[in-house]
Amino acid sequence: MRNAKFKDLTPIIIRPNTSWFSIDWKEIVEYRDLLWFLVLRDFTAIYKQSILGPLWFVLQPLATTVVFTVIFGSIAKIGTDGLPPFIFYMSGMVLWNYFQGVMNGVSGALIGNAGVFSKVYFPRLVVPLSLVISNLGQFALNFLMFLGFYLYYYYFTEAKIHPSLWIGLLPLLVIQCAAIGLGVGLWLCALTVKYRDLRFALPFLAQLWMFATPIVYPASLVPEQWRWIVAINPMAGVVELNRFIFFGVGSVTQDILIGGFLASLLLLVSGLLIFNRVQRTFVDTI
Repeated sequence: MRNAKFKDLTPIIIRPNTSWFSIDWKEIVEYRDLLWFLVLRDFTAIYKQSILGPLWFVLQPLATTVVFTVIFGSIAKIGTDGLPPFIFYMSGMVLWNYFQGVMNGVSGALIGNAGVFSKVYFPRLVVPLSLVISNLGQFALNFLMFLGFYLYYYYFTEAKIHPSLWIGLLPLLVIQCAAIGLGVGLWLCALTVKYRDLRFALPFLAQLWMFATPIVYPASLVPEQWRWIVAINPMAGVVELNRFIFFGVGSVTQDILIGGFLASLLLLVSGLLIFNRVQRTFVDTI
């Protein structure tokens, strides 16, 4: 009877992929329950033993915007395309914070979950994807705060705010931010497995990237000889198009839009490929 019970079972052999391009998307869909469990885990870990809970995600960007307004708006007096400095900086930070949150979370996906990966098998890409989704909660809180200030400036001040009919493109901007953050995060995640000191360089690199993005200044102030940097910076097009949607101002040129889209696609595809290559053997490496 014991042999009859197990005679129909077929052994399952798990092997690493043989190609960089071999990503089993069907398998990832099959593990969708685990994906949502990890999303809930991330929310629980963030709010656990926290006094203010989700309010931290509102206070941090609010404080950053106030500091930018004082330093760059009142002291440095950098132009803001005729917009109030406070709402100008917040419109750039709302999407930047989502991108940075995804990038920072994904960059430590392998190292941070090495103990789990070494004990049980599941598609490694599930963890980075869960971080993309979980960070949407923080983005939602930041966006609601921005929307509140936006409506205040629109109805109760004389600020020159002219909403665009392209408001329907906002979800695409969020998706592009997720793609950029995921692509860069996967690159950093793969490289950090071998070069651990990249974890210490990440905050510095993120800060440099932020100042290379027109967040505290409009793209219209960038000298002509440096416009190519804005064109190849995928986050520059996202920020400028977001300002054009809500305020009717911004340097939304064909070069910035096309260059940003191509750079986003390149980062995402190359990040997926390098991550797929490293995740097959990273447990042996660490």
